[in-house]
Amino acid sequence: MSTRPASPLILATRSLGKLHELGPMLAAHGIETITLDDAGVAERPDEEEGLEHFATFEDNALAKARYFFERAGRRPTVADDSGLEVLALGRQPGVRTKRWSGRSDLSGRALDAANNAKMLSELKHIADRRARYVCVAAYIDHDGERVFRGESSGRILDAPRGTGGFGYDPLFLSDDLGVTFAEASREQKEQVSHRGRAFAQLAAWMSAPR
Repeated sequence: MSTRPASPLILATRSLGKLHELGPMLAAHGIETITLDDAGVAERPDEEEGLEHFATFEDNALAKARYFFERAGRRPTVADDSGLEVLALGRQPGVRTKRWSGRSDLSGRALDAANNAKMLSELKHIADRRARYVCVAAYIDHDGERVFRGESSGRILDAPRGTGGFGYDPLFLSDDLGVTFAEASREQKEQVSHRGRAFAQLAAWMSAPR
């Protein structure tokens, strides 16, 4: 017997970049998904922005999964928290990755640009550019909760390369691929990215006989 939910899995994110990656990834495993909009979960910016206040990716991912699970009528839900850890910066920005620049007035590509500019400034005179992306996917349904963690190593370049991806992808040179995540195709990135690895574990667990 499979653990796959009878109803579509709710992808609990407002990020278009994440939806672009995760929808096809899970579909390839035979897992049907819907967005928060599809599920009729109206956006509440004040509440949703305050969910990620914990010190670990695991706690933040679980907080989002629990919140949207309740708001979506207690249907199977998955949320993730992900971020970039730079060794020379004491593993910053970490759980503050999305809002590292401090620009709460920005979103989407404008926010990405501000975050990348801060990254380049912080590393301007630092030779050690080693970094890793981390993603924790949190799944919740009536039977309980599960978390899955994925990591991907690389280094930060001194100038962006590529036009794909989102976030810090143009600066992150993947050890596995030899190109930045912004230069890689969606399929290439999916095979080695932190998010691809975390959600591949989730998909394998959901599809396994129980």
